[in-house]
Amino acid sequence: MVAGDKNEASSFSLYCLTKCFQKPVTSTLAEKGQDQPEGMHGKGLSDSKKVTQKKPGGWKSMPFILGNETFERLATFGLLANFTVYLVKQLSLEQVVAVNIMNIWSGITNFAPLLGAFVSDAYVGRFKTIAFSSFASLLGMMTVTLTAWLPQLHPPKCNAGQQSLGQCKSASKTQLGVLLMGLCFLSIGTGGIRPCSIPFGVDQFDPTTEEGVKGITSFFNWYYTTFTVVILFTLTVVVYIQTSVSWVLGFGIPTILMVCSIVLFFIGTKLYVYVEPEGSIFSGIAQVLVSAYKKRKLKVPEGEFDEIDFYDPPLKATVLSKLPLTNQFRFLNKAAMIVDDKELNSDGSPTNHWRLCSIQQVEEVKCLIKIIPIWASGIICFTSITQQGTFTVLQALKMDRHLGPNFQIPAGSISIISMLTIGIWLPIYDRLIVPSLRKVTKHDGGITLLQRIGIGIVFSVLSMVVAGLIEKERRAAANSHPNPLGIAPVSVMWLAPQLILMGFCEAFNIIGQIEFFNQQFPDHMRSIANSLISCSFGGASYLSSLLVTVVHAVTGSHSHPDWLTNDINAGRLDYFYYVIAGMGVVNFIYFLYCAHRYRYKGSVQVEDQKTFHDLELVQSTTK
Repeated sequence: MVAGDKNEASSFSLYCLTKCFQKPVTSTLAEKGQDQPEGMHGKGLSDSKKVTQKKPGGWKSMPFILGNETFERLATFGLLANFTVYLVKQLSLEQVVAVNIMNIWSGITNFAPLLGAFVSDAYVGRFKTIAFSSFASLLGMMTVTLTAWLPQLHPPKCNAGQQSLGQCKSASKTQLGVLLMGLCFLSIGTGGIRPCSIPFGVDQFDPTTEEGVKGITSFFNWYYTTFTVVILFTLTVVVYIQTSVSWVLGFGIPTILMVCSIVLFFIGTKLYVYVEPEGSIFSGIAQVLVSAYKKRKLKVPEGEFDEIDFYDPPLKATVLSKLPLTNQFRFLNKAAMIVDDKELNSDGSPTNHWRLCSIQQVEEVKCLIKIIPIWASGIICFTSITQQGTFTVLQALKMDRHLGPNFQIPAGSISIISMLTIGIWLPIYDRLIVPSLRKVTKHDGGITLLQRIGIGIVFSVLSMVVAGLIEKERRAAANSHPNPLGIAPVSVMWLAPQLILMGFCEAFNIIGQIEFFNQQFPDHMRSIANSLISCSFGGASYLSSLLVTVVHAVTGSHSHPDWLTNDINAGRLDYFYYVIAGMGVVNFIYFLYCAHRYRYKGSVQVEDQKTFHDLELVQSTTK
């Protein structure tokens, strides 16, 4: 990826932030009737916000904020990038147990930012949330590091030969409990840091000035650049130290970096701009649902709404776009119906927000509801992606990982292939393929976002099919050339095809979803739009854990082990991949149905369906 290319860096950065729950801040430029700068829509600092300090902020605070975020990400990713290997090799856990721990922990971690965002927005603010969460993350890292350092917190050392024969003593319940406690602290930390780090940086600039607009743009560029560098560093250097030098050192370095992150964060305390909590968007969603339920016995006539009194006040300063009242999900319209004058105060405001909501609130909830079916299709697609950090790593452990006579690729680093695929593909796609497609389809993006998401689902299915075929050959090679360690005489680079296809899946599906959600949600609901990706990964982690548990329980018998038995050469991991591929095919059919029926918000969407031939992923409709 060329660092100087703004568009390419932006696309790659979207990928890097798929697990980040962003809470964009709205700009006052829209309030004043001015056009917002490109790339700044919904990202500014509103005059309606209560700011306890306006100066200095800006770039004087950036070294501390960017330094804090960089060290925090180095610490978190450095600790967990190779964690599956740690569970299997150092704690001697069965691979099914290790995979389930990773999946369940990942699910909790990806849903935690929803709670963190609510607490931050509604009660304590971003600074306090980040501060508290940073200490929680540090406590979690120290706990996990201690499990590798203190002999009492991990089972006795076991060599590779003993592991292959199943003679190693697994971690006790107490040792496993300490480890899980550390992971819980890490989840608490992630839940607070992810939704607040980017908005807190944006809060330091005033978008009503040209200098502030440029500062926010530069902040995003620096944020995305450091994020990419961190990912590459942890998947190579940190993972190598953990695997080839020492797990204590490999965990200790991220822990020390987390201490540096906290110190830097508090050094800049006197320089920060602090924005007070304004209330959470989730409260408004709950109010609409409760109001509609309370008025469930009312009848809403079909057609025109002229004969009905709806509550339709002027937009708040933080709301940039007006949504018209629609007939879709008409039962929710009851939440905005004025039954009698007692529901309004003398100033026109509702006497009870849990009984009367505005049309804008109702339509915002509709935006969320109608996107849920499209969002749900991403869960099975992401289930394929989650295998990169679990079973793909376990495959790599049983393959020839040597590059030359003296260097061995760490198993945890193998997923860097998919990242490199994304980094190489996105500039080619953006600069060469999109312009060519644009000439044919007359669509600004070359293809529609729903088509892009659908293509990503196809790549996820292909990646699982290829993964199954490669695993079949790897297993056959290992069993035909038996050795004490069970290593197949097959280069680990044979995993590259499935990882490359997975990279294409992420480039199309994940980035397509990010853009689609951000386009289809109102500007001030972008926090929800970005959180949906995180929730998709959380749902995929839980689904993967369920699949692993069921397959492990039902596929074994007295005559043969189950597909996911601890000895990967005796199991049938390829069948497991085929099951996920089959689920992906069903998911693709479901996605086609949902995409065909989807109605875009706000305006007529005219798409050239011929570009996708008979698949007809998008039906152009008008609200």
